[in-house]
Parts: sequence; C-alpha cells; structure tokens
Amino acid sequence: MPDLLLELRSEEIPARMQRKAAGDLRKMLTDGLVEAGLTYEAAREYWTPRRLALDIRGLTARSKDIREEIKGPSTTAPEQAVQGFLRKAGLSSIAEAHVHSDRKKGDFYVAHISKPGRAAEEIIAELVPRIIKSFPWPKSMRWGPASAKPGSLRWVRPLQSIVCTFGPETEEPVVVDFEIDGIRAGNVTYGHRFHAPGQITVRRFDDYVAKLEAAKVVLDADRRKEIILHDARNLAFANGLDLVEDDGLLEEVSGLVEWPVVLMGEFEQDFLTIPGEVIRLTIRANQKCFVTRPQGAGEDLSNRFILVANVEANDGGKEIAYGNGKVVRARLSDALYFWKTDQSDLPDLDQLTDSAAKFGLDLKKPLDQRMARLDHLNVTFHAKLGTQGQRVERIKRLAQALAPIVGADSALVARAAVLAKADLQTEVVGEFPELQGAMGRKYALLQGEHASVAAAAEEHYKPQGPSDRVPTDPVSIAVALADKLDTLTGFWAIDEKPTGSKDPFALRRAALGVIRILVENKIRLNIVDTAEARIPSIHESIQSASQRQGVTSGMGRGMVQFEGKQVGAEVLDLLAFFHDRLKVYLRDQGARHDLIDAVITPQSDDLLQIVRRVEALGSLFDTDEGKNLLAGTKRAANILAAEEKKKTLVAETVEPALFREDAERKLYAAVNQAEKEAGQAIQNEDFSAAMLALSVLREPVDSFFEGVLVNDEDQAVRANRLALLARIRAATDQVADFSKIVG
Repeated sequence: MPDLLLELRSEEIPARMQRKAAGDLRKMLTDGLVEAGLTYEAAREYWTPRRLALDIRGLTARSKDIREEIKGPSTTAPEQAVQGFLRKAGLSSIAEAHVHSDRKKGDFYVAHISKPGRAAEEIIAELVPRIIKSFPWPKSMRWGPASAKPGSLRWVRPLQSIVCTFGPETEEPVVVDFEIDGIRAGNVTYGHRFHAPGQITVRRFDDYVAKLEAAKVVLDADRRKEIILHDARNLAFANGLDLVEDDGLLEEVSGLVEWPVVLMGEFEQDFLTIPGEVIRLTIRANQKCFVTRPQGAGEDLSNRFILVANVEANDGGKEIAYGNGKVVRARLSDALYFWKTDQSDLPDLDQLTDSAAKFGLDLKKPLDQRMARLDHLNVTFHAKLGTQGQRVERIKRLAQALAPIVGADSALVARAAVLAKADLQTEVVGEFPELQGAMGRKYALLQGEHASVAAAAEEHYKPQGPSDRVPTDPVSIAVALADKLDTLTGFWAIDEKPTGSKDPFALRRAALGVIRILVENKIRLNIVDTAEARIPSIHESIQSASQRQGVTSGMGRGMVQFEGKQVGAEVLDLLAFFHDRLKVYLRDQGARHDLIDAVITPQSDDLLQIVRRVEALGSLFDTDEGKNLLAGTKRAANILAAEEKKKTLVAETVEPALFREDAERKLYAAVNQAEKEAGQAIQNEDFSAAMLALSVLREPVDSFFEGVLVNDEDQAVRANRLALLARIRAATDQVADFSKIVG
C-alpha cells in the first residue's frame, strides 16, 4: 500500500500553535481523503518551529467506483418535487432518470448514478491546496507582492516550500504535483537554517526523517522534549544541582528549537533573597529558562539556570549563556526592586486612614497598607457589584458567619478575609498576576500574621481546577467558601449567569470549588439559606447605587415557595446550578448517573448529604440483595403507578384486619420496621444503615408477589394491598427515588 509524506515549511511558527496546527492538518487531510473514498492504515503528525509534517501509511492508490440508485418522486409529482430530485441526483433533465414501477405506489423516478474511482494523487493534489487556503490559524498573514491581490494566500508566517510524495515502499515515490500562490509541491526541503541551509531531496518519510536529522533537525517534538529533559538533568547533576522540572515550559521550549542544545547560565547570589517563585517566574517568562536547586536543598534555588539554544556554537555556548545571564540579571534586578518596595511604606499613607479604620487595619504593616489602598482607590470588582473594598466587606461578613459551621476561629477568619485580596496592590503581583495569593501568604508571614491567616491568603483561591488541592485549614475553608459563594450569589443577583459554553467569570469553577470544599472536608451547609441571606442585601446595594445615580435599576425579586418558606427565584436557580455541577463531580468520581438522578431532587439543599446518599446507594446495589430489592420495589411502584393512573382506589392507611395471607402480614411488619429504622438512620446521617434497614424488605417483598394477587376482586382488599405497596414506595423514597434506578 502506498504512503504519503506531506511537509509544509514556513518561517517561525509560534510554539503555542504548533501542536494544535499539526493535529488540525492531520484531521483535515485524513477526513478529506476518507470523504473522497480513500482509506488509510495509520496517520501521524509532526511539527518543529519551521514545519508541519504528516506521515500517512497504507493509503489506497485509488478510490472505488461508485454505483448507486437515488429514488425520486412519483412520475405524477409536481414540477417542484421533480426539480428537487434532479438537483439532489445531479441530473440535468428528467430524461436522464429511469422509471420504476411499484404495485402499491405506482411509477416513480430513479437516478442511476455511476462515478468512476479517482487516483489518490489526483485527490491529494485537489485536497491539499484547499486545506492550506482554509487552514484555521488563530492569526495569519499575507506577504510578498501577491499579498496585494484579493484572496491571496494567508498562513501563520510566510509559507516557503511544500513537500508531497506518494508511493509504495517497493517503488520510487512520485511527487504529487500542485501549486498554490506560486509555491509548487516537490521533493525538496531544507535543514537547520544555520547548520544546514542547503537543499535536501527526500523520497519517503523514513528517508525524510533521517536526512533532516543529518541536517540538524529533530522532527519529533516528543523526542526533542526527551533530549532537553535528559541533557538538562545531566548538566544540573554534573554541577551538584537538581533541575526544577516544568512540563509547560518544556513543551514551549521544544517548540522553539529544531536542534536542542542545553547550556547553563548563572546570576549573582544576592538575587536569591527574592522568593523562589518570583525568580522562577521571572526567568521562565522572560528567557524561557529552567531554574535549578542545590541537591537535597528542599525548596531553595541556586544561582544557576538551564537554557536551550538552537545552535551548536563554536565556543561551546559560552557567549549564548553569558548573553542570557545579562538579560536574567536585568529582570531579577526589577524583581528585587518590586520585592523590596512591597515591604516598604506607601507614599500616600496619609490618605489611607479612613479605609484603615473601616477594616481595622494597622498602617504600620505593609500588607495592611496595601489593603487600605485597594479600598481607597475604589478598584472596581464589577460595575454592578461594586468595588474590591465592598467585596472584601461582604466576604468578611460571610466568612464570619461560616466560621462556626467549619470550626474556625472567628477573629482569625475576619483578619484573613480582610487581608486575602491585599496582595493585588503589590508590585510583584502587578508584574506577575499568577502569584496572587502566594505573595499574600509570604507578605503576611513577613509581618507576623498567624499561620492560618497567612495560609488563607493563598488558599482561599483554591481549588482552581479538578486536580488542584482543596484547603483543609478551617480558616482557609471559611474564607475560600465565602469568596466563591460571594461570587456566585453576586452574579446570580445581577442575572449574569453562564450561558452555553460561555462562562467569563468562571462561575462553574467556583461552584465546583464549593462542592469539593464541602464534600472533601465533610461540611454540612444549606445552600438556599446561605444564598437567601446574601442576595437580598446585594439587591439593596444595587438599588441604592442606582438611586444615587438617578436611574432605575429595573431589578426586583420574584419569590417562590421552598420547604414552607418564601425565597427568591434566583436562589432556587442557583441551587439547580449547584446540582448540575455536583452531577458532573459525582460522574467524574465514578458514580452511576441513575443513582445521582435518584437522589437529587429540586429540594436537595445539602450537597454533602447528596454525596453520602449516592455512595450508600452504590454500595447497596453492588450486592445481589440490593439488586433483588430494587426489582421488588420497582415492581411495587410500577403496579401502584398503573393503578393510580387508572384512578383505582388506594386506601389512605393499611388495615391489618383486611389481610388474608401471611405474606401480607409479614410484609406489613417488615415495612413498619424498615421505615422506622431507615428514618432513624437518616436522622443520624447514617445512610449505609438506612440502606441496610431497607434491605430486609427483599425477602418479604418477593414472598408477597409470589403468593398474593394485588388486584383482588374485593375492592377493599385491593385498596388495602395497594396502600401496602404505597408504604413500600414511601419507605424507599426516604433515601432515593427507586423508580429512576436502572435495573
């Protein structure tokens, strides 16, 4: 079977675009080949900073001949239907169609379509230019004299050459001939722009890879990563150091070089007084270099860094390392200035006294000064939700309300909430926003804050994703919950919720964060009560702000009934949002979707309790006893539902005097016992015990259906037996809606 080699060589492709672009090229080409009637055995994409390449193995040499019949309308159909049939079949007139007869339907038109197969080279020559012209680059450009013409070629950087060869391993491959904007496909590529800039004639993929390697180009990005990581580790070890590994940086650097050469640079020891995170980010962001640490030194960094060059220099890379060191030293000088400035007094302290008094801040402390400035400057959080200072006030009140629920010291929680956002006004975070929280913790410790207060400055942002850790310190938990719940209730109050795939304020992530904090720390919290206590005050602040500005806010609260009390409609909508996020969380944990649906109701207000119920259900239905119980209870529920639909009389209570069979009496006694024990277990939050209590119903339910006819001729007996089935349903409904469980 023939193989296809395709290379699109250009000037530098941004590293962040390379992997996706190569994947897009593979998908677009293979999809197009299959659509054209070809098949292939395997396809793999490759990329470097200057080329995208495809290796497609086992591609059929020709598409199959196609013969098909397209059934059309009746011969008596109106002209409009006939014309639609002609367009669909690709016929120019009805004379080209055939007439078939059917005993029931009469005569109707049929188009006999015959399409001869095409050579793969012809299909490829047509397909590749079309792909190049429509390629989905995030950003692209035109270049050269042709760029002035409408419809001229666009590419991420100027496209320089195209290699396209096709043929079986046993024969000399052919060049698939096509041209796009003056660039004709061929079998010639070029190696490393400095080490081997001359022409290279290639045949098929294996030959192409070998010749590129000889010309100082490593085509496989994963192999470039392996080379960089291996050499960096070895170079660090040889100098008594450990490499601080960084997968994201490794991916980026492998996209910057075609021939990786690992070197070591250094900077002055004095810069090590800067926090390691700042040093690492400075060197990473500006020079794309890795940092190192002394072997066995824990988190302390060394003054050596690892860089990756794209050339083998005559001096062994000394000048390259020296030049990178100069830039690193300049950047670290800036970082050192930021670090020292953040620990000094602000120049506008005299203007911060009101804000300091509002939050109980000590203006002798640097972090307190930054919080006072954050409030004083009226930095906007959201146009409808006020300033960051107002938000900190809300978070503080909510965190203090949550403190006894999570077992945290109220005074520490208040202090942590007030300082949590202070580092937003620091110079380091202004330069490196990704360090917010981490710098708050460092600065809090430097000014002598309690360890829990300092930890909360960093951890209140967590978890920031499904793999991020959840805070466990009670102070951090209280502030983290308050921060996320303030965000959610605020945006629900102003009706700015996620829509479709759009979630500009990361509200899905915030809800998942609340769920993980509650579940993984085993915290009980009523979402409705918490939201209902928050949203009205947000509405009032919005109304007041609107009135001060002389406008009408246009916002009011629609009230609905929930568990016997009036709550805002947006509160129940927020609860439903939490339910949706909880379903995603539980499915990711391996829970069955039907068990989740059986437990969650619109009134389910305790997220931890939902999780415990699902876990208990899963354990029960993993056993044969549970599966049999499910079958029996579902049978009872189905019979009852059918009779209720027919409006058959169901007694309000079960009368033992109407029992005729021992199976009825035994089931009645079992239901009474199970209902009582399950109810008590649920009150004690012991859902496993509740399931165990219900499991005793298995045998009496089976015996009942084996020996008792529910639809007895005696109406009173029938109504009594249906009431007994209703008791079974009520007993199981204490835990879950068994009718939604598959099995």
